[in-house]
Amino acid sequence: MIKSQDVFRVFEPHRGKAIVTTSGTSGRNWPDASKNPERDISMGSAMGQTTSAAFGLALGLPDEKIVLFDSEGALLMNLGVLASIAGKQPKNFVHFLLDNEVYATTGGQPVPNNTNIDYAGMAKAIGYASTHHFEDLEDFATQLEGIMAEEGPVFVSIKVVPEVENMPMGLREQRKTRTRPETIAALQEELGITG
Repeated sequence: MIKSQDVFRVFEPHRGKAIVTTSGTSGRNWPDASKNPERDISMGSAMGQTTSAAFGLALGLPDEKIVLFDSEGALLMNLGVLASIAGKQPKNFVHFLLDNEVYATTGGQPVPNNTNIDYAGMAKAIGYASTHHFEDLEDFATQLEGIMAEEGPVFVSIKVVPEVENMPMGLREQRKTRTRPETIAALQEELGITG
């Protein structure tokens, strides 16, 4: 398994001008690696909805590369979205799945069938243009440049180390983040979209 911080560290130099959004506990580490926060979209507590939102961005902004760092717990809540993505074939969409095998945000309960699901195989069977799976950071780093150049939709599953949170919500470390409206306004300004 790979630390999510290392996934993001390796990814950032290959980001280019991609618009990036994340989900899950692992996704909280992205702001520490991002060098272009104006192109980061925060979905906040949208568990189960982030995939659909990123897919919508890919359809609505076809000239922009859209990258989602999803979590398997969130994806399982809305698995049907994979069929919609495959059906529309957004060429600008790269869908990373950070699979830690647990619901880390709520205390580390195992995701159902957590060690047996082949998410990349599922994405391939449903019709994603390209799929990959990684459990080794060096393999991921070596292939990332090529993956980012592929025509989407691209699906990349990565086994990551769980970062389980056991403290009650109110006692957890609060990271300073922009609100959803603030991130949308920053992206609109970045893209020159007037509303």
